[in-house]
Amino acid sequence: MRLTYLLPAPMHVTALGESEMRRRAGLLGEWSGPGTEVTVAAVDRGPASIESAFEEYLAIPAMGTGLRAAERSGADATILGCFGDPGLDGLREIATKPVVGPAAAAMALAVTLGHRFSVVTVTAGVRPLLRRIAWETGVLPALHEVRSVELSVLAVNTDHDAAYAALRGECEAALADGTADTLVLGCMSMGFLGAAERLTAELGVPVVNPVRAALHHAQALHRMGLCHSRRAYPVPTAIASGAEDAPLLHHASGPMEVTP
Repeated sequence: MRLTYLLPAPMHVTALGESEMRRRAGLLGEWSGPGTEVTVAAVDRGPASIESAFEEYLAIPAMGTGLRAAERSGADATILGCFGDPGLDGLREIATKPVVGPAAAAMALAVTLGHRFSVVTVTAGVRPLLRRIAWETGVLPALHEVRSVELSVLAVNTDHDAAYAALRGECEAALADGTADTLVLGCMSMGFLGAAERLTAELGVPVVNPVRAALHHAQALHRMGLCHSRRAYPVPTAIASGAEDAPLLHHASGPMEVTP
């Protein structure tokens, strides 16, 4: 199987750089096991990280380009490298192979492990976006709450020890009232910390690593010969003939305003 992990940011030109891309590729290769060839691909334009709905929307056009490039290169499935599942529905419309959103995959897994789950993410601004994903995934009734460590994505990647300490504190708080019995890490950078596996052992409840949930979901779809339903994600009429998105875009020399 050939798998592409598609970063929605040009990580190679951010503070994290190519070295972080290579580190993530190594972990994905280790977690995927034999028989899966993993490529980590970064887009050529976009925000450095996604911590708001606006940044999510900014990232989507380049992700469409990256998805098409991955499929032309032979990818059997593509994982979106952001827990916000940016552009998931639209990208599935133009894809011919499975496109996996890690938030949807992780939340769907969480409801098989317990009765109520909570998500611990990076910042408060992301919380409404994740509640929306829970609703879209059909698991909102099982979502207890979304908590945040109040660290940026860059901060999570810069000081792993401090990030883990903050993450453990919020995970403990999420379990304190006894309602949640399962936790989901709400950021891919948290997944690449290796924190979920450690927290599962230390806290005594399942803590879902969204990277591994998405990875193994993609592998399962490939092995079962399944892909998203065309009834749910129809190809846009304007590009159904096989053209790319050029027919959908119109360019003007500038904006226009009119008044009565």
